[in-house]
Amino acid sequence: MLSVTFLGTGAACPTVDRNVTSLAVQREGEMFLFDCGEGTQRQMMRYGVGFSFRDIFFSHYHSDHILGVTGLIRTMGLLDRTAPVVLYGPRGAQRILGGMLAVGIEKSRFPVEIIEVKPGDWLARDGYDLQVFATEHRADTVGYALREHVRLGRFNPDRARELGVPEGPLWGRLHKGETIALPDGRRVGPEDLVGQARSGRTLVFSGDTRPTTSLMEAARGADLLIHEATFSHDEGERAAETGHSTAVEAATIAREAGVRQLVMTHISARYNRDAPELLAEAKTIFPDTIVAKDGLTVEVPFLEEREQTA
Repeated sequence: MLSVTFLGTGAACPTVDRNVTSLAVQREGEMFLFDCGEGTQRQMMRYGVGFSFRDIFFSHYHSDHILGVTGLIRTMGLLDRTAPVVLYGPRGAQRILGGMLAVGIEKSRFPVEIIEVKPGDWLARDGYDLQVFATEHRADTVGYALREHVRLGRFNPDRARELGVPEGPLWGRLHKGETIALPDGRRVGPEDLVGQARSGRTLVFSGDTRPTTSLMEAARGADLLIHEATFSHDEGERAAETGHSTAVEAATIAREAGVRQLVMTHISARYNRDAPELLAEAKTIFPDTIVAKDGLTVEVPFLEEREQTA
């Protein structure tokens, strides 16, 4: 499973319907956060994502993206957490995130590590990598792309039995690409039993940004692009002045990058909960677009699963 739960989908000013930015990514039993605006811990409780994460990845240090981390760390300490937390962010991470952890007189009750990242970094994980890419938002900002590794092809157990390969470790070795020798001297290779390798999934989080070539390249062919769309097209000058994107610009990136789905977030408080004008503008350019709402969970299927349901 790979899914995203939107904990906060508003821009700098929260509304009754939208908290400020944060989202939780869950993948194969692991969970982490992108950004942590004020009130994120309450949203995590409200939408049932829990506190079992280890990592928080910050796109930048504007207040609406970081103010929630102090309270979240304090709450987890009160819940007797002992597992470490790692905070990742662009230039200035030690000074700014370290300052957030120092707010108040309480001390963290568990280890908190701070790691500075920069565009071009690749963070290796079990089964996937996180690519850090450059964005443009009047500050030191980055976006993140989760890229799953290529998966093994499907193993054919019926064919293995027909060939007389005993079930057990030999099946695993074949699935991993080894040629094995059977007791009767025959050799069996993976080409007889394993299908073609299958692509993993790609999820891209833009953070706050103007449209950029680096974002376009990071999003190319992605299964899900989460892109800010703070303003409508008629507020294009305002978007450029403040380092944000319009719905039309987000949809254009999605179309040109050939992504499969676009979710627009970071919606200005001037639009209502459904932001129909933003959605209408984007859909004229990229039909497979939705506007995120707080509490929305989006599943990211494998390509073969998507094709089966198409």
